[in-house]
Amino acid sequence: MAPRTGTTRRGLGPGRAKRRGLGLALLLIPPLAWLVIAYLGSLAVLLVSALWSTDSFTGAVTRTVTTDNLVRVFTDAVFRVVTVRTLGIALAVTVICIVLAVPLALFMAKVASPRVRLALLVAVTTPLWASYLVKAYAWRMLLSPEGPLAWVAGGTPGYGLIATVITLSYLWLPYMVIPVFAAFERVPDALVDASADLGASDATTLRTVMAPLVFPGIAAGSIFTFSLSLGDYIAVTIVGGKTQMLGNLIYGQLVTANNQPLAAALSLIPLAAIVAYLLAMRRTGALENV
Repeated sequence: MAPRTGTTRRGLGPGRAKRRGLGLALLLIPPLAWLVIAYLGSLAVLLVSALWSTDSFTGAVTRTVTTDNLVRVFTDAVFRVVTVRTLGIALAVTVICIVLAVPLALFMAKVASPRVRLALLVAVTTPLWASYLVKAYAWRMLLSPEGPLAWVAGGTPGYGLIATVITLSYLWLPYMVIPVFAAFERVPDALVDASADLGASDATTLRTVMAPLVFPGIAAGSIFTFSLSLGDYIAVTIVGGKTQMLGNLIYGQLVTANNQPLAAALSLIPLAAIVAYLLAMRRTGALENV
């Protein structure tokens, strides 16, 4: 029997296919409009306001184009030091989360029984239900020189850079464990068994068979931990002591100093860092399989 003419490859007529395309377009319009107006629009306003200035007497924003804020951001020594410190903290938190998440996720996906796996999943995701401030202040109490950690361990690092890294690593660890666990779970057991049958050790199997397949999950988790650490300004205020991050400077310029243009100029630094990190992850090819 000859095939019908005037139909699409999926057996839909031109009119029905056109109606489905129109319905899909109508479904996509609201989220795309929200993305363009609320997200891309706010970024455009941020970029434009970074080119404004403030009146030295009244503090009011003067909408005259100037590059003074951008020049100050890239030439001020304090801003450079804080930028390097913030990037270092974000990278340190990401590395710590990877080191902690990979063995835990491997055990959950390939070793633990279903009951233990469920219990570990609950343990990993339960902190996400707690308030951010509650968890940050809990670490402040633990890291206090008079806190319970000092009684048990004989001392704590106190408040500062180390305390900030520890607190942020705890806060964002679930965002690394979950995608890495999902990546390990997608690795076929047949590949692991075949590697063992060919004489490969567990370390060799993990490095040559599982690691390339799990790397997209690690990359996805690192995007969360890096970006969330980069923009944080609350945890460092609670446990950071005198430690300053870009988020603190931006908040101070926006609220305390009432200098919106300079705050907008400072906000371009973490924005550029996140874009650069995403491009780096894309060059590895990891994001194509996420």
